[in-house]
Amino acid sequence: MNQADHSFAVRLLLNIGHGLDHMFLLIFAAAVAVIASDFGFKSWEDLMPYGVGAFILFGLGSIPSGRLGDLWGRRRMMVVFFIGIGVSTLLVALTQTAWQLAIALTLVGAFASIYHPVGIPLLVQKSANPGLAIGVNGLAGNFGVALAAMATGFLIKWIGWRAAFAVPALISIASGIWFAYACPAETEAPAKRKATSKVKLTPAMLARVLAVMTVSAATGSILFNLSTNGNGQLMTERFQGVIEDPALLGILLAVIYVIASLMQVVVGKLLDHFPIKPIFLGIVLLQIPLLLLASYAKGWWLFTALLGVMVFIFGAVPFVDVMIVRYVDDRSRSRVAGIRLAVSLGISSFAVWLLGPAVKGVGFEVLLWIMAGCAACTALVVLFLPSEKTSEGVAA
Repeated sequence: MNQADHSFAVRLLLNIGHGLDHMFLLIFAAAVAVIASDFGFKSWEDLMPYGVGAFILFGLGSIPSGRLGDLWGRRRMMVVFFIGIGVSTLLVALTQTAWQLAIALTLVGAFASIYHPVGIPLLVQKSANPGLAIGVNGLAGNFGVALAAMATGFLIKWIGWRAAFAVPALISIASGIWFAYACPAETEAPAKRKATSKVKLTPAMLARVLAVMTVSAATGSILFNLSTNGNGQLMTERFQGVIEDPALLGILLAVIYVIASLMQVVVGKLLDHFPIKPIFLGIVLLQIPLLLLASYAKGWWLFTALLGVMVFIFGAVPFVDVMIVRYVDDRSRSRVAGIRLAVSLGISSFAVWLLGPAVKGVGFEVLLWIMAGCAACTALVVLFLPSEKTSEGVAA
């Protein structure tokens, strides 16, 4: 079987879904300063904690989402994803108070939790080159990150912050209707299919791999969430006197994300041919000096440092999904992905809650040092990943 077993429309929509998933979670971060002013807050840092519910549900919701994906069907869950996240994002655009906003964003997070444990296993279950498929999918996801920065800036400038939520919401609902027609109904739920694991592990090795997956995903998610939610305000602070137009800063941030996203395709291609451990370790180690450089940089030096930081933060994203494909049978991939996402994103969601108070209390310089420490923790954990002999179908 190869990737052509999914029609082009289905693959396109699954990749669009990943972009929308990340975009919806970051529109608030891109618009928080304007919303805070509209709602009567003195600073964006005071409103930022109201968005934490989205990230908590994004993590915790992965468990029931993954279970339903395996036992009920991934196609059905993806239709729920597209329509549900679109409708809930429309509700965000209608909110009038901070607590209404918090509730609506939490609902967005609940539907956003569907994509990763359901959409990615659906994409790779028929792929001969899952690493490349995951890399391209990751590229699409991070285009969503870039769009959150750029499109939000322009929509706020031209129409207002509510349009920044409403326009992509309508696109998601339309995508869900298209997906329902384009994706054939599943003949049976994934849990009822034959075993398809590629690398056999002893129970002890599998437990070790799952532990590495969970911990590295948690530390990686902390870095991803702190950077993607904080980069806009960091650039606003460090570009004062150089560039102060929010739309232009949004374009610069989008450029960083688009270039950095290409790293996922490179990493995905490499992982189809080489072992995971040395590539993963090298990418994580390179995050550390770049984060330290970004902690002191200003203006165009910050732009350069952030580009390097995001290249390697985004480059680390495909590893956990590739590990799941390589080591976990397709019949239970959504459930395994859901559990590890719940743990890792549940932990990292607190990073979003702490972002505003942390920046207000200690500043971006100290925060970036803490992020470098998280990268060092990831590198330490990756050392415990078993080596591979993929050609023989065993791990050592």
